[in-house]
Amino acid sequence: MKHLTNEQRYQIKAYLDCGKTKTYIAKALNVNKSTICREIKRNSRKRGSYNPSFAQELATERKERFANNRKFTDSIEKYVKNKIEQEQWSPEQIVGYCRVNNIPMVSHERIYAYLRKNKLEEGNLYKHLRHRLKHRKRPVSGKQNTIKDRVSIDLRSEKINNKERFGDWEIDLIIGKDQKGAIVTIVERTTAFFLMKKLPFGKNAVELANVVIDMLLPYKKFVHSITSDNGKEFAEHKTISAKLLSEFFFAHPYSSWERGLSEYTNKLIRQYIPKKSIFNQFNDHDISDIQYKINRRPRKNLNYDCPKNIFYNFVNNKVAFAS
Repeated sequence: MKHLTNEQRYQIKAYLDCGKTKTYIAKALNVNKSTICREIKRNSRKRGSYNPSFAQELATERKERFANNRKFTDSIEKYVKNKIEQEQWSPEQIVGYCRVNNIPMVSHERIYAYLRKNKLEEGNLYKHLRHRLKHRKRPVSGKQNTIKDRVSIDLRSEKINNKERFGDWEIDLIIGKDQKGAIVTIVERTTAFFLMKKLPFGKNAVELANVVIDMLLPYKKFVHSITSDNGKEFAEHKTISAKLLSEFFFAHPYSSWERGLSEYTNKLIRQYIPKKSIFNQFNDHDISDIQYKINRRPRKNLNYDCPKNIFYNFVNNKVAFAS
């Protein structure tokens, strides 16, 4: 049986908000009507409302409950701690031994995540490893914070996380060959509509802030939040927030999936501006043309409508949505 994906659950929510029937939703998602009925019945809240994030969480918990050897239970934690503290086994050795002997166990990556968390909480488990986590390319303590007054994505509201509101954006840069030239991309999370513009002064934080403000100022009423990575080019985030009267959040280091729509949008742009391109070859007209073409593409997750249409329907108050 094919299970519904997280993306499909957000589509179900959007269709329900538009008053579509279960039969219509099933056809749009190319699944059986009973799948939609069962999904809404099993994964809705107690009062009957359907929230895709909550539904995904319930589905994941149910899957783990019936899956073998995947949940990090208290007994598994105790076993892992014993083997690391008393025997100095590595996570790979623990998992390999358990697999051969049919002992319930999580993956070695899950154990490493547990060890990194333990170290951050000033635990000592990592000291029993031969390499003490030094072989991990990803710093246990995360990227050094060089941006003043940054606000973590952890403080972002569920309304933003669940895409329940129009006007929450993600921002990123595309860099040219040999780190020369930069293009800023800004994408709205509910409609996938995006804006892009060349940065004449590259990754300079002050100039980037000015460009971003100019790009979003016409939509100031519809800019509630912006989420970026931890690049120094976003150091003037407070200037952007003040001018646009919006919140500004920073994703965790090395967590590109937290800005998944931005990453996906940049991949679409790479069809026209491949990696290692020389940005001087593209003028402002070229950039605008690429933006226009991508925003006019029909999207499967938008029921084959295009981001441009849906975005301007919101802007022109033709679509009702949570605020």
